[in-house]
Amino acid sequence: MKQTSFYYNDSDAPKPNKPNHVGTCILIVAKEKILLDHRMDCDFWGLIGGALELDETFLNGIKREVAEETNIILDDEQIKFFKIYDDPSRIIAYPDGNIVRSITISFIAKLNFIPKLKCSEESRELRFFSKDEIDSISIAKTHQQILKDYYL
Repeated sequence: MKQTSFYYNDSDAPKPNKPNHVGTCILIVAKEKILLDHRMDCDFWGLIGGALELDETFLNGIKREVAEETNIILDDEQIKFFKIYDDPSRIIAYPDGNIVRSITISFIAKLNFIPKLKCSEESRELRFFSKDEIDSISIAKTHQQILKDYYL
C-alpha cells in the first residue's frame, strides 16, 4: 500500500498537481506534553488537524478536527492562534496521486489534565509526548518546524 509522503525544503519533492491545501493543526499541551497522532496513512506522528472545509472558519475547522480525531471537545476560549505556515516547499503527496502545497494555520490549546482519548479511523494511536520523547520519534516533515517553533 502506498503511503502519504511529506516534504519540506526538499528539492526532490514532487510538484503540486492540485490547488493549495489549506488546513489547520493544533498543539494540544497537557502537563508539558504534546498530543500527537500516529497516522494511519503513513508511519509518521503528527499534530492533530486536517483540511478546512469550504463552509467553516479556521477556529471551527480545528475544533471539528480535534473532536473527530481525539474525542476532545474544545471551546473557543481554550484555543489560541500560534502561527501560519505557508512556505511553498511544504508539499504533501497522497496515495491517490494528489500532490498539494500545504498551507497550515496552527493553534495551541493548553489543558490542565490529560484527557481521555479516542482514536479515529485515521489514527493508529494517540499519545502525549515530552520534548525529549518527540526528538526520538518520526514526525511528518510538514509538522517538524511547527514543533521546533513551539519549543524555541
